[in-house]
Amino acid sequence: MARGKRLQITRNPTRAVRIGSFTIGAGHPIAVQSMTATRTCDIDATVKQIEALHAAGADCVRIAVDHPRDAAALAEIRDQTEANLAVDLQENYRLAEVVAPHVDKLRYNPGHLYHHQRDKPWQEKVRYLATVASEHDCALRVGVNCGSVDPAHQDQYPQDDPLRPMLASAWEHCQWLDQLGFTRYCVSLKDSDPQRVIDVNRRFAQQRPDVPLHLGVTEAGLPPEGIIKTRIALEQLISRGIGDTLRVSLTVSNDRKPEEIAAGRQILADIDHGRVRSVVDYGLQTLNIISCPSCSRVENNAFVNLAEQVRETTQYARDHALTIAVMGCRVNGPGETDDADLGLWCGPNHVNLKRGSQTLGHFSYDDILPRLKSELDLLISQQQRTK
Repeated sequence: MARGKRLQITRNPTRAVRIGSFTIGAGHPIAVQSMTATRTCDIDATVKQIEALHAAGADCVRIAVDHPRDAAALAEIRDQTEANLAVDLQENYRLAEVVAPHVDKLRYNPGHLYHHQRDKPWQEKVRYLATVASEHDCALRVGVNCGSVDPAHQDQYPQDDPLRPMLASAWEHCQWLDQLGFTRYCVSLKDSDPQRVIDVNRRFAQQRPDVPLHLGVTEAGLPPEGIIKTRIALEQLISRGIGDTLRVSLTVSNDRKPEEIAAGRQILADIDHGRVRSVVDYGLQTLNIISCPSCSRVENNAFVNLAEQVRETTQYARDHALTIAVMGCRVNGPGETDDADLGLWCGPNHVNLKRGSQTLGHFSYDDILPRLKSELDLLISQQQRTK
């Protein structure tokens, strides 16, 4: 760590975007956010977690809404908390008008707009979202994620160039929202690789320095590794004036979710006082385990334990340059494990195992670790033969 005086950071001249009781952009303090991991329709548990995150200093708490039962629960949740709330529309953008009266921000993923009403142009869907947001005093977040990029853009670029389709999608949606006269939005461009997060956000900010950016490393994994990965990306971006709000996405149990807020605040404090790394060096020839933050989409709470067991089971391979991805649900799982050497994504009763984009089958939670180890041993053997 390089230590020094407080950094004099010139922030990007982003526009101001109000989200409930706080504002991002235009020189406002960088906000720290998190997301609930409870089932949204479990109102008591969700309110309890929102209040814990709020008490820990969360400027905003995001909630996933995947079906009408979640949307119905949101009205009661809103009545029981004063926290600023964002909603993740997941794959059903049409729930926006139901949830918007109860939240301060709507988050949609351009790549997920294709899952419903496939014959309707995405522009009409975004027009609907912007209209709903305007009518209910909500901000929007355009959330572009590495594993669920707009297929129309993904097909235009080589598979070994994952950033250009992300950027094309983000810029396109910004342009359309601007044309609609809706400018109360921010953008996020997330990947599980810190260097890609740095690259894609710097490139976006060069072309659209006016748009506030929500920073984070998706599926950062278990602490402390997940905090380290996130710190690497945030240090390099925020110290260059890029970024207006952030989330540290950690794979932790429900009672530990406030650790995301504490980690985010600590990273900001360290950057502010010059306690940053002077260079980014994440290209180490070591095992890399990525895992998504636990959230309400997780269909089996054994997911967090499984991520920890994967880390323990694979310690013997720590000196091999391989990536294992552990995802908690069907939304992130299928696509966001494609770039890993081995990928696991968890269902209610089984864990799906992949080698790259190839599906190897699904296994019980009791049987997955031996099979994972077998596949890992095979990859290590193949690596050694090619040296």
